[in-house]
Amino acid sequence: MWYYKSCKRADTSLRLRIRDIAETRVRYGLWRIYILLRREGWPDNHKRIYRIYKEEGLKLRSKRPRRCRAASHRSKRPLFSNLHDCWSMDFVSDALFDGKKIRCLTIVDNYSRKCIAIHVGQGIKGYQVVEVLEELRLFKGAKPKKIQVDNGSELQSNHELQ
Repeated sequence: MWYYKSCKRADTSLRLRIRDIAETRVRYGLWRIYILLRREGWPDNHKRIYRIYKEEGLKLRSKRPRRCRAASHRSKRPLFSNLHDCWSMDFVSDALFDGKKIRCLTIVDNYSRKCIAIHVGQGIKGYQVVEVLEELRLFKGAKPKKIQVDNGSELQSNHELQ
């Protein structure tokens, strides 16, 4: 009787070489690594290289997804350790039952996730944003070290805090 005997070769040296190429040339994907290995004299075919490449967890996307194009350039969120380290400000819009639009300026502390102030109006001007921040500073004694805002056009004004 004939039985199949697998003749798996040890691929530890190939694994090390693939990992070494992937670490030194970060932008190289599977096919570039395969071509480099062939030039160096490794006789293995692309299917074996692909298997090892996947087992090592070396994935490289050739294109960024379009929906996350801006997200790939964002920096990581810093961790805050105290109250009033950083506040976030943004506008929220809604409509009343009769169709009138209202806008809310919300100010949130990033450490405690507590909403510090909400200012509601039909149209909030730049000087009103400054007034809300001044009221927080004078009456609550709260002053942030940093304020985060999104890149919207709502928070563009010439008014400044004193």
